[in-house]
Amino acid sequence: MLRPGRGGGPVGVGPAPPPLSLRRPWRASPQDGASGRTCPRDAERPSFPPSPPMSGYGLPVGTCVDMCPAAERAQREKERRLHRFEVAPGCRGHRPRADPQRAVKEYSRPAAGKIRPPPSQLRPPSVLLATVRYLASEVVERTDASRAEVASFVADRLRAVRLDLALQGAGDVEAALVLEAALAVLLAVVARLGPSTAHGPADPMLLQAQVQEGFGSLRRCYALGAGPYPRQATFQGLFLLYNLGSVEALHEILQLPTALRSRPALRTALAVDSAFREGNTARLFRLLRTLPYLQSCAVQCHVGRARRGALARLARALSTPKGQTLPLGFMVHLLALDGPKEARDLCQAHGLPLDGQERVVFLRGHYTEEGLPPAGTCQALVGNKLGGRTLEEVVTAEEEDEAVERPKSAA
Repeated sequence: MLRPGRGGGPVGVGPAPPPLSLRRPWRASPQDGASGRTCPRDAERPSFPPSPPMSGYGLPVGTCVDMCPAAERAQREKERRLHRFEVAPGCRGHRPRADPQRAVKEYSRPAAGKIRPPPSQLRPPSVLLATVRYLASEVVERTDASRAEVASFVADRLRAVRLDLALQGAGDVEAALVLEAALAVLLAVVARLGPSTAHGPADPMLLQAQVQEGFGSLRRCYALGAGPYPRQATFQGLFLLYNLGSVEALHEILQLPTALRSRPALRTALAVDSAFREGNTARLFRLLRTLPYLQSCAVQCHVGRARRGALARLARALSTPKGQTLPLGFMVHLLALDGPKEARDLCQAHGLPLDGQERVVFLRGHYTEEGLPPAGTCQALVGNKLGGRTLEEVVTAEEEDEAVERPKSAA
């Protein structure tokens, strides 16, 4: 079992991403290990008050057929605020020109007193979905830019997608399709960042907050609409996996209808959460190996803490004054590491000496924890699971519940 630390969180476990409540913005409790941090206002909740209801009045439907309205393209051209991903080929000189096939509407925060955009400035759901697919296929896969630059650009444009959707009268089912695709792309982009980009152009805390905003928008859509939503179980499971170990996230999942919770994707997510809480390392990483790509992206932010917790338990059980050794190959298998080198790095980061290149020595008093746990490359647990598919194929996939393997035993 994980030994509880101060504030109810497990020892060595840092603050988890704060879950976004379906019903209201919430202040994280100490049990969730989030130090009372408040989730930001949702991007799709404009801060200006809604107009008074009028007879026969409804939200407009967007009519813009481009990924970026022509007026915004012209304005950003004039102000030289085009991102290099949006510039037409051969026009990167003194006055760059926007490429209508590449420019994507940027996020503009709603403010009190600001006039709502007209339908001509709003993209309808079909264009929003095409925009998300463009970002997944053409921007995320770029090799001429750092992953941090890609993540910063994609997260901003996806935030604008959610805002456009909230400002118009879209149907429940088509709104869910857009929100599901946008959230899937964002989860994949955040997972690809890795630990080395913490100080790059992409702010990890801002990205984390935007993922929570995405979950909040989508789960409200599920709750308020009639459906049907074929992928609801998958995305409710992603919500739990992203907030692994959170008391409130688990509580919200347990409030869902029994028929929904019995779907394989949610059952697997609940099994992963249970193994994480119990400190059942062998079962946890066995389950993590079987997760599909999107689920693996959602849970990746917890892998480092799970490995640290497992190493701490091994140190308590095996450390002696003279030292006991353990093969690094066993560590690689138990913790789903990407080879012996990653196992050596993990042990040395926690003060454990090595016996040659193949064994780690557990000496009493040597185990230490400093800073955040090493994130690792997670190729076995995440990167290799695309299986030859493109991210666009994953994002637009139909129901994936049946592809999730059900745990065969409770051991």
